[in-house]
Amino acid sequence: MAAALEPGWLSVLNDELEKPYMKELKAFLLEEKHKGFIVYPKGSAIFNAFNHTPFDKVKVVILGQDPYHGVDQAHGLSFSVQKGIAIPPSLKNIYKELAEEFKDFKIPNHGNLTAWADQGVLLLNATLTVRAHEAGSHQNKGWEIFTDHVISVLSRERSGIVFLLWGKYAQQKASLIDGSKHYVLKAAHPSPFSAYNGFFGSNHFSKTNELLTKDGLTPINWQIEN
Repeated sequence: MAAALEPGWLSVLNDELEKPYMKELKAFLLEEKHKGFIVYPKGSAIFNAFNHTPFDKVKVVILGQDPYHGVDQAHGLSFSVQKGIAIPPSLKNIYKELAEEFKDFKIPNHGNLTAWADQGVLLLNATLTVRAHEAGSHQNKGWEIFTDHVISVLSRERSGIVFLLWGKYAQQKASLIDGSKHYVLKAAHPSPFSAYNGFFGSNHFSKTNELLTKDGLTPINWQIEN
């Protein structure tokens, strides 16, 4: 289905990966390819979020819903696009909020958030693949069961993680998180349709760093270099 999984993740997800629904999902993805459909992201990038953010290094989780379905956009990290691709509207609003929270933040000229992932920000989409140009086309095929399990495992096995839940879809996942041992911050989605309903001014990025610092952890450097 994809490249090998980071050892820490593999140790906690191996049993889940062998379940019948995951085998059915793999068969579905092979069938899509056999039918001639283009699927994003490419196979080697499907588990990028896990491989850039090892299980024992996760400090923050930013939950998205679907990968981008345009050409060469998706690369396995929620809200992130590859360099050279136009910055999507939601990410523009994320950058706008960062510039308000941190006066020295300079809005980058690209939308690749790998630098966040490498610092411990798990950029997790609920669905990890999509058919080209067909938004939501791989929903309800099994990915949501898998990613719900990922959230549950993080909640159970780790502590002190900051979960950023933007929008109603992400906020439904709060039931999977033990709020007595983790931090759950909720706000509107950064989409242009909802950002002014509570995403702007939420101060989630500075609040996240305050919580990490309080727990003796290195805060996230949110600045993305050009």
